[in-house]
Amino acid sequence: MDADVRDAVEADAPELAAIADSPVDVMRNVVHDRTVRVAEKKQGGTDPNVDTDTDSADSSLLGFVSFDVSGQTVHVTQLGGSVEACERLLGEPVRFAAREGMTVEFVVSEADDDVREAVENAGFTADGPGPQFDGGPTVRYSLDPN
Repeated sequence: MDADVRDAVEADAPELAAIADSPVDVMRNVVHDRTVRVAEKKQGGTDPNVDTDTDSADSSLLGFVSFDVSGQTVHVTQLGGSVEACERLLGEPVRFAAREGMTVEFVVSEADDDVREAVENAGFTADGPGPQFDGGPTVRYSLDPN
């Protein structure tokens, strides 16, 4: 996957909302309240002195991950985008957890095959059923990177 990973900014909210099928103002709040990383297509050209513009129409997000910490656990709160982008983005909370001696947990809708594939490809193991979201069943995943 030819993409750059960076911190999300407020200007990313419309693209995040499109990926997450969520209102723009909700995703703007997520950017403010959580750690959010995005994968975006690499900008054309090879000049390292050219600044990238996150508001540019050429910018296209491939996916995002949001996460926060509670106790000794990093909780992935949202993940969306292509399977490849999701796999790469899961490395962000996993690296944080490894540095801090924590585990990572994520609850995924059973109906979200792409995200479940990415989570399993990233080394997470299913720990059984999770809580119902929007009336649908979920699967609880965890990973101990230590």
